[in-house]
Amino acid sequence: MFGHKDLLSLRDNSLRMQGWIRQQTFSPANEKMLRRFSSWEVAELIFKVNQNTFRGRLASEPGLPSGEIEAEGRQRWFSLEEVNELRRKMKINRKSLLPHRPKGKRAVRAAIANFKGGAGKSTVALHFAHAAALDGYRVLVVDFDPQATLSHSMGLSDVSEEHTVWGIMARDLIHETDRMNARVAGAESGRRIAPRRLPASISGTGLGDLRVSDFIKPTCWPTIDIVPSCANAAFVEFASAQYRHLNPDWSFFAAVSRWLDALPDDTYDMVIFDCPPAIGYQSMNAVFAADVLYVPSGPGYWEYDSTTSFIGQLSEALADLADFGPGFPVGKMKLPKEFLDVRFLLTRYEPGNELHRAMRDAFGKVFGERLTQHPIEHTRAVEQSGRFLSSVYEIDYRDMTRETWRRARATFDKSYEEFRTHIHAAWDKMEDDQ
Repeated sequence: MFGHKDLLSLRDNSLRMQGWIRQQTFSPANEKMLRRFSSWEVAELIFKVNQNTFRGRLASEPGLPSGEIEAEGRQRWFSLEEVNELRRKMKINRKSLLPHRPKGKRAVRAAIANFKGGAGKSTVALHFAHAAALDGYRVLVVDFDPQATLSHSMGLSDVSEEHTVWGIMARDLIHETDRMNARVAGAESGRRIAPRRLPASISGTGLGDLRVSDFIKPTCWPTIDIVPSCANAAFVEFASAQYRHLNPDWSFFAAVSRWLDALPDDTYDMVIFDCPPAIGYQSMNAVFAADVLYVPSGPGYWEYDSTTSFIGQLSEALADLADFGPGFPVGKMKLPKEFLDVRFLLTRYEPGNELHRAMRDAFGKVFGERLTQHPIEHTRAVEQSGRFLSSVYEIDYRDMTRETWRRARATFDKSYEEFRTHIHAAWDKMEDDQ
């Protein structure tokens, strides 16, 4: 016989192992630390300038950050803060190193979503966030997945469910219910809508008093913040059904979008959502708040089948939301929901695998230009990065052969650069009042 106490014992054993892994992976203080970047990386891979030109500028302008010189050798190593200071102060051939960012527009929001577990959603979200940070962008990542892989990879493990997407949704329910209760039903009669009453288990949590910023946590990357997740956040799927019963007029699917609307437009440049492998209350909040939908998929038939089911069920879910009508309170987003862009991205792709090439052709025939040109290739370095809760960008190239590391980085660089192109196009399409 095997009951809940046995499962709890297995969980406790696993948590002890998780703690040991974190000690081996992170710093002695059990905190994830961001490494420094060599002058070679900064010049050729981040700023994309000639290394000699970069070194010459450092030598001729003593006011620039000089980094730290390694114990043996002449290589300089820079923190990301120093890289960003260089980006602000340096110009190469009179050209700014600052990334493209249109004025007067908020951050572009991209949801990484699919049904299939193991499709690479968290891996893609993690690498795109890190690549964007190295590109000079300020990034907010929102972990909608109770598995919390992205949160753990960002170095967060001690997270309470009140400070996850569940807390954002419960807070929104409280605020929206208060707003509805205060609304006058008709100007002539002055009658008020019958008040909707929330039980003390919700209204008494204190979530309604939290500020917008209270859900945002810093990471070891100075320009990346996160709304983390945890296993207990899975409760949101059960709780949200109860919340809808308590207030049927609550537009539950717009909770996260309304929360993001309350952030100043210039706080972040990109917001990246890591979605759970299901269509539920959390994932519907993610896709409704998103401007761009990215659908990663492995290069096999079952992944293709799952992706087909995902977009079909997502279409049906969004059609149901459209029935609420254009006057329904959804914040700055509009009904019916439309994305500025939708793309499909192949992951774990092996160019030498005949089946993978055939499936890539099949994806291309079905999705056409919506299939991204650069799949994420499966390499040993990519596999190793997942094993150590890190991205390829966090791994020091001295821990393996430089060629192995460069090949892994190149596949993510190409995918990210294509992603960035779509983000820029979405900015151009975005209305100023969105």
